[in-house]
Amino acid sequence: MADYRLEKWLPEPASAAVIRPALTGIRLVARLLKLSVEERKQPVKRALACTILATVAAIAGACDGSIKNTTRVSAGAKPVAKDATRAELLDSYNRMAGSLNTLNATLQLKPTAGSRYSGVIDEYHEVKVFLLAARPAEIRMIGQVPVVGKTVFDMASDGKTFSASIPSKNKFLVGAVALERTSNKPIENLRPQHLLDSLLWKEIAPEEQLLFEEFNDELGRFYVLTVLRGAETPEIARKIWFNRADLRVSRLESYGPQGTLVSDVHFSKWEPLIADQEVAAGSRGDLTFFPRKIRIERPHDDYTLDLEVKKLLLNGAIPAERFKLEQPAGTELGRVGERAAEKQQ
Repeated sequence: MADYRLEKWLPEPASAAVIRPALTGIRLVARLLKLSVEERKQPVKRALACTILATVAAIAGACDGSIKNTTRVSAGAKPVAKDATRAELLDSYNRMAGSLNTLNATLQLKPTAGSRYSGVIDEYHEVKVFLLAARPAEIRMIGQVPVVGKTVFDMASDGKTFSASIPSKNKFLVGAVALERTSNKPIENLRPQHLLDSLLWKEIAPEEQLLFEEFNDELGRFYVLTVLRGAETPEIARKIWFNRADLRVSRLESYGPQGTLVSDVHFSKWEPLIADQEVAAGSRGDLTFFPRKIRIERPHDDYTLDLEVKKLLLNGAIPAERFKLEQPAGTELGRVGERAAEKQQ
């Protein structure tokens, strides 16, 4: 299907100003032709008229050239778009998602709270994060100040509940993962589960409805797999974007009820995995590349996380006790969401 875009409309006087010189040149040519016919019996004048006609014709050609501009585009300006079928992309995504079971990584994390919609943007200092994740829903993340090594937060989740230790405030928070936003400080809406969902992808089940499309813009050319949920009134559940330059996943969008955009994750800088250093022995499977830069946007939680992978080990064994976070002695216990529940009652 064609994609029409109309831009940069010009006012009528500007167009007329360009065409007018060409019309004047044509009238001049006609006048000289008439003179040459009337005086064709005079050889000298006839030769002079022919010379003038040739000169005017050249000028008229130049006028035409001013209307048409030719711009040559370098062949290597954009990468060549690769082709793939819906079945090939589905198989590639599921093999990648199914091959990754655990993740042990050191990340550089830069959070940004607020957005253009809320009118306030707060940028926080970069934090060094030690992250452990395992299927189906275990995750632990410890954030420290670079160089100094002072712990900023320690969070854990099992998919149902989350806990967070914040030493600077001497607080220990617990709550339900499914709890909707209750804090007026966007950065406090950060949940470890948000990172888990972005890094350990959910496979596309055979029974799920799937749409397939192409998308092109000035940034590149893409394939998009759209996963639907609901039989009677289908809704978008997920969108998986493949960059046609390399056919790797470049974006994952997750939607809630009524088309609400819950999460928008961008992947870039895909690099080959180093055998035995970044993948546990005997568990490589279809893991050959991994994105080194990840951007997680949570529009309704009003925060963004920029992640850069510094160190990585996939599918290594992680003891269960490393996911457990106990309340430190002397800290104040806070139950996130209790006040909101009391207000509703």
